[in-house]
Amino acid sequence: MAGFRNGRGRDNRPPQQQPQQAPYGYDAAPPPHPQQQWQQPPQGRPQQGYGQQGRPQQSYGQQGQQPYGEPEYFGDPYGQQQHQQHAAAANNPGHTQMFSVDDPYAQAGPPPAPVPTGPRLPWKPLLSGIVLRPADTFLRMRDHAVWGPALIVTFLYGLLAIFGFDKAREEAINATLSSAIPYVLMTALGFVLGGLILGAVTHTLARQLGGDGAWQPTVGLSMLIMSITDAPRLVFALFLGGENGLVQVIGWATWLAAGALFTVMVSRSHDLPWPKALGASAIQLVALLSLIKLGTL
Repeated sequence: MAGFRNGRGRDNRPPQQQPQQAPYGYDAAPPPHPQQQWQQPPQGRPQQGYGQQGRPQQSYGQQGQQPYGEPEYFGDPYGQQQHQQHAAAANNPGHTQMFSVDDPYAQAGPPPAPVPTGPRLPWKPLLSGIVLRPADTFLRMRDHAVWGPALIVTFLYGLLAIFGFDKAREEAINATLSSAIPYVLMTALGFVLGGLILGAVTHTLARQLGGDGAWQPTVGLSMLIMSITDAPRLVFALFLGGENGLVQVIGWATWLAAGALFTVMVSRSHDLPWPKALGASAIQLVALLSLIKLGTL
């Protein structure tokens, strides 16, 4: 009986103890090493020590074996091998792999608007460029005010425009010098004021149709277009009269040229397609046709 009480008998080995499962969040105890007794702590947690970094230190039977219950980012010797196996089987049937395709033709928003190149043009290249290189000239001057050339050219055009109409020319010639000079000056100022109003109307319509140009270049360039395009008709009208058939033909031709220049100017200054640019210039073209080209002034 003493042998059974002291645990001795047929088998002197200690009884096998099943390792108790650790609570969730704690490292479970490793299996006992052969010929080693494992003592279960009273609280049900495996005894462990802490090193300098606060990481639990445990002894295991085999060197290099992954700790039981330890996350793989603590040093998994098999992590790199598993990653290589996963990459090799990524394109096999039953596996999927995320990828992205870059579209070189995708654009975010509308294309950028053209910007003017170069500084402001002097008055001579400006006047010649309106006739010879209108698209490049209007694009370059879209952000530059042209008040000086516009006011001077329009005023000079207004001084001579009165002599292009038969009735107005007879009144100016038959009047005395003291009364003819104010009459001519008032007509020139009227042309300047009318050019300012018509240019402002063209700018307002262009902005309502989606344009983004500034009002000063639009008004100034419209005044220059109005004066320059009517200059050929005015030269012949000074000698032949406004009712002459050749003068009328030249007037219609220059009016069509003015419509083309107005369309190009508004298109370049406000970044509009030509139908909208022509629509923005419609009121100014109708006013020029009725007041100047048809000789109803």
